[in-house]
Amino acid sequence: MIHGGAGSFRKFSPEEKNKFLSAIDRILGDGRDCLAGGASAIEAVALCVGALEDDVLFNAGRGSVLNENKQVEMDAAIMNGATLEAGAVAGVQGIKNPVSLALMVSQKSEHVMFVGEGAMRLAERYGVAQMPDEYFLSEALLAQLERAIEAGKMTLDHDGVDQGDDKLGTVGAVAWDCQGDLAAATSTGGMVNKRQGRVGDSPLIGAGCYADNESCGVSTTGYGEDFIRTVLAKTIADFIEMKGLDASTAAQYGIDYLTRKVKGRGGFIMIDRTGACASQFTTPCLLRGWVEKGGQPMSCF
Repeated sequence: MIHGGAGSFRKFSPEEKNKFLSAIDRILGDGRDCLAGGASAIEAVALCVGALEDDVLFNAGRGSVLNENKQVEMDAAIMNGATLEAGAVAGVQGIKNPVSLALMVSQKSEHVMFVGEGAMRLAERYGVAQMPDEYFLSEALLAQLERAIEAGKMTLDHDGVDQGDDKLGTVGAVAWDCQGDLAAATSTGGMVNKRQGRVGDSPLIGAGCYADNESCGVSTTGYGEDFIRTVLAKTIADFIEMKGLDASTAAQYGIDYLTRKVKGRGGFIMIDRTGACASQFTTPCLLRGWVEKGGQPMSCF
């Protein structure tokens, strides 16, 4: 399963919606083929999130929204359900694929999270691709920021100041491979007009991303502070491990918990330990898709 953000699609034309759905289907197909070729779940989620980061349609990597200083600050995390190895980066700039750096942290570092300058130095050491500012900036992103500044708001990029702006939000992927291993990854550019240095849920293990073979893999999207306060990804995993719930029931428990505790805005995708998929959201839509072994990609809002 992959997602391209939760929010409103009210301003999108049918043609624009088809662009998003086509992108999701294409990337799902790549993930399916990757797993069919013998790749692990962690390799599949890294591939899919990397592809989402490369697509300017989404708020991650190249399409990341701008902070109050017209800068891109990106966050990402990845987790291996077989080993509980995890890697995360926050507040990075110029990194082409933050999820790739997070993967390097999980595989080559004794730590879990790096931020800011330290993460950038690590990227140089590991040879993670970097790009100039021009790769990330566009007139559309600058115009989007100006609207948020004029309204005096910090917004989800896909909501905008009038509940329906130009792009979609945080991206993520979850996978279950032929060995029965789970993995999850999440990546984002954050919120439009966010304060410099603000970090949301995406790079926080247990909030925006979690995977454990004994429960499930989860990737979230939405107002990060709500997911941080509820540690939602881990909470959903605990519902499965502690209560023996299936994916669908655990997803309902999770969204009910998010709503009851903080009236949270956003959603999530998940795959449980049996390979069952589920998703839930409190926003008008959640762009998501799924594909089974040998099947065709299925995407929807």
